[in-house]
Amino acid sequence: MPRTITDASIAAMLAREDALFTQRKLSMQVLASGGHYLWPVKDNQHHLREDVGLFFVPPRKAPGWYTQPLPRTTAQTVDKAHGRLEVRTLTAVTDETGFLDWPGVRQVFRLVRQATCLMTGTVTVDEVYGVTSLPPERAAAGQLPHFIRQHWQIENGLHYRRDVTLQEDGTKMANGKQAQPMAALNNFIIGLLAKLGFINLAYAQRLFDARITLALARA
Repeated sequence: MPRTITDASIAAMLAREDALFTQRKLSMQVLASGGHYLWPVKDNQHHLREDVGLFFVPPRKAPGWYTQPLPRTTAQTVDKAHGRLEVRTLTAVTDETGFLDWPGVRQVFRLVRQATCLMTGTVTVDEVYGVTSLPPERAAAGQLPHFIRQHWQIENGLHYRRDVTLQEDGTKMANGKQAQPMAALNNFIIGLLAKLGFINLAYAQRLFDARITLALARA
């Protein structure tokens, strides 16, 4: 019996926003498990990147010739933080004709991020293209940025803490049997500090470094 997939569970099954994971085999594994994928498309999938870009090229105009545009939705968000004003515009297009040769793809999207430094007035613009198996009735342009941001909550809440704050990226281990228990210990530290009520892992480290007796009392 197929599993019922709720909107709340979609984000948990969305894989990381990392182009290295944009692979056919992994896409099929996600779909076979009853989940959905949302992949960025970059140069590691060059042909897919070119094909997705075609969805956002204005149709040619010629006398007596007209192409009906594919269904699309657009959403925009504006955020002001850390001295920057960032405007994100996401456009999602439904692949109704099955143009893309990719497992289970239902929509393509383009995310344009325009950031303005409020101090200098410098403006930077970048574009991100992607594909998703989520149909438009489950995730139109207004929902996709929410799912992308939920990924970054996972990234910042776990991966960044392990990779940067606990310095896993700087740890040189050639023996996988050593790396596995180290990763388990780091996960335990993150979970323990969360249970103790700490939100900022780096702050907790500084606090316990300065007050050893407090660390021993919480042990």
